[in-house]
Amino acid sequence: MTEDVSMSEEEWRRKLTAEQFRVLREHGTERAGTSPLNREKRAGVFACAGCGAALFDAATKFESGSGWPSFWAPIEGAVATRTDGSLFMTRTEVLCARCGGHLGHLFPDGPVPSGLRYCMNGAAMGFEPAQAAEDEGNQT
Repeated sequence: MTEDVSMSEEEWRRKLTAEQFRVLREHGTERAGTSPLNREKRAGVFACAGCGAALFDAATKFESGSGWPSFWAPIEGAVATRTDGSLFMTRTEVLCARCGGHLGHLFPDGPVPSGLRYCMNGAAMGFEPAQAAEDEGNQT
């Protein structure tokens, strides 16, 4: 994992909300069912709340019933993984490849075509609707 965005703890605290800092920088988890991104159904891109890197295309989002936004695949090269041995279990942690922020965990119980479930914290991400991206490109 390469951290293209590097800030001090104090810089991160100024940039992020308290909940975003807890999740992204302290490897926290938001309460299930609390993220407005759970209900996001529009075309667009889910991006890192820390550095703005594009992480997941909305076309890969699915309803997992877990209470967290879930995806079957990230954008190529957008995330990194590592073994997480916290909470007396072994899981695969998912991190933003650009800033190293904690996004959530990866599980092998997702839908076709990947069979994977990237179970992400909504506090770790923002959403950019496809129309907004198209409108920016048309303003020349």
